[in-house]
Amino acid sequence: MSKSPTAQDAEEEEIHFSRVIATFRNYLRYSLAANNRRRKDLFTIPRADRELIGRVGYKSKLDEVDKAIKVNADFLDLIVSDPAIFGHNVDSTSPEEEHPNDVAEAPQHGGPSGQHGHSHDHEHSHDHGNHSHSHGGPSSRSGTVASSDFDMDKLRSTIKQFVRDWSAEGKEEREQAYAPMKEALLNHFSDIPPVERGNFRVLVPGCGLARLAYDIAKLGFACQANEFSHYMLLPSFHILNRTDQIEKYTIYPYVHSFSNVPNRQAMLRSIRIPDVLPSDLPSGANFSLVAGDFEEIYGETEEPEDGTPSAGHWDAVVTCFFIDTAKNVVNYVRIIHQILAPGGVWINLGPLLWHFENNNTNDPSIELDLEEVKSLCREIGFDISVTSNVPFVYTKLKHNIHSERTYHSDNILQQL
Repeated sequence: MSKSPTAQDAEEEEIHFSRVIATFRNYLRYSLAANNRRRKDLFTIPRADRELIGRVGYKSKLDEVDKAIKVNADFLDLIVSDPAIFGHNVDSTSPEEEHPNDVAEAPQHGGPSGQHGHSHDHEHSHDHGNHSHSHGGPSSRSGTVASSDFDMDKLRSTIKQFVRDWSAEGKEEREQAYAPMKEALLNHFSDIPPVERGNFRVLVPGCGLARLAYDIAKLGFACQANEFSHYMLLPSFHILNRTDQIEKYTIYPYVHSFSNVPNRQAMLRSIRIPDVLPSDLPSGANFSLVAGDFEEIYGETEEPEDGTPSAGHWDAVVTCFFIDTAKNVVNYVRIIHQILAPGGVWINLGPLLWHFENNNTNDPSIELDLEEVKSLCREIGFDISVTSNVPFVYTKLKHNIHSERTYHSDNILQQL
């Protein structure tokens, strides 16, 4: 049984949440400062070289990137416009007055100053399994919570994941993973009439931006998504609960890096999200999103006080890019085995890119190879029914993903 949170845990969680909110709010200032650094660098090269760079269009591209960053910032500000919905007390003060990466504006150019003008890797990681928040992070001298480069990297990764999960452009990449998982789920319950799917509970731990969970609910199953990272929870809540039209928002996910870019159009390409209307679910659909640590919420041996179904209540557990987020994968597998109902199925897809391998935070990390993971599943009580290797791209990075379907005693693990 997981331990009950202490007062210190609650305080550290508040600090972490405040830093996440600060990161969203500081995105504009931070990103414009990075772009202003590029302008400043122009003044470190000879004048003739600077004039030549100007003629090839580099300076005008910087101005266009500024505009794209401001569009992104408007969207991110909407996401954190009411953070109190998550039950945390968030200081409403403005972003910190100073940032370690701020760069003074280069002389003699008319670009933006980098000040916030609004009123308000594991590249594949969804960040579900990173149980270490780096609590107690730095605060600025103004008393507000400061964002680190690491925090901003996570936010930029979230912006890119919007492309994968909620845009028409990301459909091909998304379906490489989600289509076989949904097919496996439907095959397992092929003897169930579609009108009765709502009687079967499906859990999606580490749901990221919740698109797979939404798709499963769209199929008619009672689906609960679970996510740990506020970098995922805040955007997914906004998309699922505050979006009333298809392609309502425009983002520019590719403007944060100038490396390996074929042309200006590729960097400044806009993406419209979402590609579906999130509220367009079957009548009476049972779809929920639970915030919190997978092990703490679903590892309880007794029924949680909030009534969240746990032991033996789930007819299917669907995990995508999740099990390698574990510090101790044994506990993940044991919990999944415990919460499945007789005849249930665990459908898993994803590589074994163990997130805590070689970490510098002194977190433990158990790093099994594929055969060891399969043996572990059998030892805990699963039967492995189907295995396959799936070449896969995740936010433009290629992975050779092992996919299996696994079951326990009467239950099956299907790893795709």
